[in-house]
Amino acid sequence: MTEFDAATTAIADITGDYTIDPAHTRLGFVARHAMVTKVRGQFHEFSGTARVDTANPAASKVDLAITAASVSTGNADRDGHLQSNDFFGAQDNPQITFSSTDVSRDGATWTITGDLTIKGTTKPVTIDFDEVGSAQDPFGNTRVGFEGSTTVKRSDWGLTFNAALETGGVLVSEKITLEFDISAIKNA
Repeated sequence: MTEFDAATTAIADITGDYTIDPAHTRLGFVARHAMVTKVRGQFHEFSGTARVDTANPAASKVDLAITAASVSTGNADRDGHLQSNDFFGAQDNPQITFSSTDVSRDGATWTITGDLTIKGTTKPVTIDFDEVGSAQDPFGNTRVGFEGSTTVKRSDWGLTFNAALETGGVLVSEKITLEFDISAIKNA
């Protein structure tokens, strides 16, 4: 497997207030389909902010709002089904939100616990993020990058639609992996 080029470090201390850059961020998920393959999706419309405090990580904060109807899996029929009441209920529940309640740090790994609200149900989620690096972009912005993932049970948020398969198993896996590739711009 080919590795990416090494990350850069433009600033030694990333403490500050940031806005998530939707054009360079991926908020995605992976589900097992028919118990034989993985289907990947992502959201195209979202906004978020972060306060990063390296000296006192507990003072850090993350807030995120995702437009549920912006879900995209590369298949219009599946996207429509995900927007329906079988899954996100996007018409009645237009936003998926996350608000951190606890942040800790161990070296370059940040552990963020917060309240994830999907379809009107709020449950705690813990996500480990690796601090990837920092850069000064050609437009004068200071950027930081984080990558993280966690696995959740979709039924915890009332997303219980499924269909039994004749060969055993179900159409959609109970466990879903949430994936985050974050690029955030430091506020001036």
